[in-house]
Amino acid sequence: MNAPDRDERFMQRALDLAGRGLGRVEPNPMVGAVVVQGDRIVGEGFHARFGGPHAEVAALQQAGQDARGAELFVSLEPCCHRGKTPPCTDAVLAAGVRRVVAAMTDPFPQVCGRGLEMLRQAGVETAAGVLEEKARRLNAAYLKRVRTGRPLVIAKWAMTLDGRIATAAGDSKWISSEESRRRVHEVRRACDAVVVGAGTAVADEPQLTVRHAEPLAGRGQPARAVLDARLAVDAAREPARSAREVPVIIYTTADALARQAGRAEALRAAGCELAAAAAAPEGVSLQAVLDDMGRRGWSRVLVEGGAHLLGSLFAAHLADRVMIFLCPRILASGGAPGPAAGPDGRTLADAMPVSDLSVERIGPDLLIEGRLGEF
Repeated sequence: MNAPDRDERFMQRALDLAGRGLGRVEPNPMVGAVVVQGDRIVGEGFHARFGGPHAEVAALQQAGQDARGAELFVSLEPCCHRGKTPPCTDAVLAAGVRRVVAAMTDPFPQVCGRGLEMLRQAGVETAAGVLEEKARRLNAAYLKRVRTGRPLVIAKWAMTLDGRIATAAGDSKWISSEESRRRVHEVRRACDAVVVGAGTAVADEPQLTVRHAEPLAGRGQPARAVLDARLAVDAAREPARSAREVPVIIYTTADALARQAGRAEALRAAGCELAAAAAAPEGVSLQAVLDDMGRRGWSRVLVEGGAHLLGSLFAAHLADRVMIFLCPRILASGGAPGPAAGPDGRTLADAMPVSDLSVERIGPDLLIEGRLGEF
């Protein structure tokens, strides 16, 4: 096996380990590490929880004395600053590792190449860029937060083969299969919030909680966010009704809070948080909402509808990923809604390309996933 293939083999193992931290380490990145002597893995680890030991430390501890003179493959550049834990570069040097290979440098300003440079200055051979694109996809939420201060936005919907998300009368339970709904709940549990528009909240009374999968240990339920420019959500109906059990944040406008003071008070009494955001033609400024979500430390949000919210997200180029469940039914109804209702006048030239497409069979349905932009 030549050197590039060898490096990729061990780096793939580091990336596989890193993925185990999904939903447990945010807002930190997912990181995996492998310690190799010759062609034998002698230690491995991953960042398992926010504030816990980093991947490099876990792998080096498992390797023990076998780490001396070994190689360390890590999915992200080792940190060189003290945060909740000591610098990983100190642990690498103390272990006597001779070579460090990182999938990518860490864009965090306090690291950003300094970790690898510190190791080089101490005589450790370093390399970066092995399976970098895979590493970037894995940590897209982290990279977006560092770059923009906003969470990764995943737009999700289920539709029939002829592109309908509900009947003309509004019935949408259930277009997708039980297996697909279980997958959605697996994604929900790794997100900081599940987001819907006011129309969906009023019409469907969705719970927006994790029920078909076990919530991640130590994380609990994601927050539930409703974009409601006119403050139409009823405090006595879901999701507001259970706000004391699972947080509900209603993004509205200062004008709505003034005009609907009684409803606002009832929602607060039910346990909802009301967050005033700037008004926009689509109702509530989506940019302002995402900025607020970033300030809350959120890394990943799942937008589940409705059509007007999804259409506005796409028109403003604010969605990063799509998650589409294509279900083997044909509704054949002209009045039934489609998944996205954005502004009129858009042309094919305005259509957004979707890259990195993948297709997976989920029960009787097809799950189509793809990327809309850099992240």
